[in-house]
Amino acid sequence: MMNKLILKALLLVLVLLLVSCAPKQKSITVDFGSVSPGTSVEKQGKKLTLTGTGIEVGQRLPETALVDAVSMQPINLQEFKGQVLLLSIVPSIDTKVCEAQTHYLGEEGDTLPSTVTRITISRDTPFAQLRFAEEANLTDIQYLSDYKEGSFGRSVGLLLDGPRLLARSVVIVDKQGIVRYIQVVPDITHLPDMEKAFLKAVEFAREP
Repeated sequence: MMNKLILKALLLVLVLLLVSCAPKQKSITVDFGSVSPGTSVEKQGKKLTLTGTGIEVGQRLPETALVDAVSMQPINLQEFKGQVLLLSIVPSIDTKVCEAQTHYLGEEGDTLPSTVTRITISRDTPFAQLRFAEEANLTDIQYLSDYKEGSFGRSVGLLLDGPRLLARSVVIVDKQGIVRYIQVVPDITHLPDMEKAFLKAVEFAREP
């Protein structure tokens, strides 16, 4: 009996040691600042130029075709009149920060009004986007790919020169097709302020 008690005590100590020594997950920094499209961002101190014509608040999105990950059909964002578009733009969904951003959009976004359409845009192939959506169980978001030539990224000034990926950002377009909110994260290893973006989307959804 005593031996069993000693063995249990030793096992408990071992479990506590393993838990205390396990590496802690490093939290991802949320960035509350923004830079202008068409300027530059950083990745761990390295400057990355944003190529293309920088979009501004008050303008309409340029007419460029993205590819829907499910239907593989071209999608023009100008066709979404009457809907508030919450565009979550990520460099690649197969990275830790992009995954966290997309999970927030999908899981927390269920509380948004039905007139808010949640869209993730990246340069991943449509096949990669669809695989991610199914594996992460985030199929209630629309995934659009700019994989062909990066024409969307260039048209709004969010294409990273060098890696040719999209800069981490959030863009909100109102029901009339006008850009009302932009956050381009200054360091692409940080998360955007999704909470503020959600509040803005709700605000614009209430407008006629």
